[in-house]
Amino acid sequence: MPISMYQASVPRFIHMLGNLNAILAKAQAHAQAKKLDELALTGFRLYPDMLPFTRQIMIATDTAKGCAARLAGVTPPVYEDTEKTFDELQARVTKTIAYLQTFTPEQIDGSEEKEVTLKRRDGEERYQGLHYLQWHAIPNFYFHVSTAYAILRHNGVEIGKRDFLGNA
Repeated sequence: MPISMYQASVPRFIHMLGNLNAILAKAQAHAQAKKLDELALTGFRLYPDMLPFTRQIMIATDTAKGCAARLAGVTPPVYEDTEKTFDELQARVTKTIAYLQTFTPEQIDGSEEKEVTLKRRDGEERYQGLHYLQWHAIPNFYFHVSTAYAILRHNGVEIGKRDFLGNA
């Protein structure tokens, strides 16, 4: 049986965002236990020209909600992008999971050929649904979740592969 567009997107995003929320909780506990300034950790970046931890979370959630919305043919909600603390970031992830849970397979399945347009600062990019999902949304989502994980791991948060993958 082939996998559907819905199965390849929404449940995967929800699963990984749930894992991300658990990782955020561990990071918050780590900061409290070590008496670290939480904002130093959430503002950390792996390299000066890379985005900080907070932006990694923002882009991951924007990618997930944007992908589901675009494939379903609806406008994704806009978030303010003001989160700085672990509590605020967890609330954003939780809000994104709740939004994703509103989608049904009927809204997304069959969107393989649907035109998806992304507006960029330098113009627009156009994709067909399947290509958008496989070659843009999924890799972009995992890139930012992985980078967020790497930032925390680099800073001594005791997380491992099982935290990233979660329970199947």
